[in-house]
Formats: sequence, C-alpha cells, structure tokens
Amino acid sequence: MRVIVLVKATEDSEKGFLPTTEAMEAMGRFNDELRNAGIMVTADGLKPSSQGKRIAFDGPGRTVIDGPFAETRELVAGFWLWEVKDMEEAVAWVKRCPNPMPGPSEIEIRPLYEMADLR
Repeated sequence: MRVIVLVKATEDSEKGFLPTTEAMEAMGRFNDELRNAGIMVTADGLKPSSQGKRIAFDGPGRTVIDGPFAETRELVAGFWLWEVKDMEEAVAWVKRCPNPMPGPSEIEIRPLYEMADLR
C-alpha cells in the first residue's frame, strides 16, 4: 500500500523559517530508518506558499493565483511517499517521527489510489 505522508504547514514554515540543526539531524536519522526498512520511496520539503502559484480551472478558463495562500493549517510544508503493508504501519511510523516543526504540528497520512481501485 502506498501512502503520502503530509507535513502540515505552520506559521513558522510559511515565514520560511528553517528547522534547527538538531531538528534536521533528528529527521535525517528518522529518514535513514525509513530507508533501511524499505518504507520510504521519496521525501522532500516545500518552500513557503508565498513562492507558489495555483491555477484555478473553470471550464476552458485558467486563472493563475499567486501565493501566499490563506489557511496555513491547510497547506503542506513537506511530504514523504511510503510503501507500507497497511495504514496501521504508516501510523506507527509517523508516531516515531520527530516533531517536524518547532511548535505544535500535524502530519496527515493519505492512501494513494492503486490501479486495482480504478477498475
């Protein structure tokens, strides 16, 4: 089962504050554990939404919207793509994760559609 693990943005991440050296080292060790367990497919952090764009679709029309975007809690600051046996395994790994932000934060786990789901 593939899941995307979303690190939700915070006011600090949206301001472009980078994690401390200690936090980066802890996350590096966690990522090493994921790789060694054969769980992690890929991972990356995202720059603040102020550097992003959205494209709104309405029929044939397209409108480009410049960031930053409202509702920081609904934005994503980073992600992993994992291959796990089930959702319980994904939850167990996230519970082991160092806090990705200096203060309170959230991580969301979403299963990806597989070809079998689309038949």
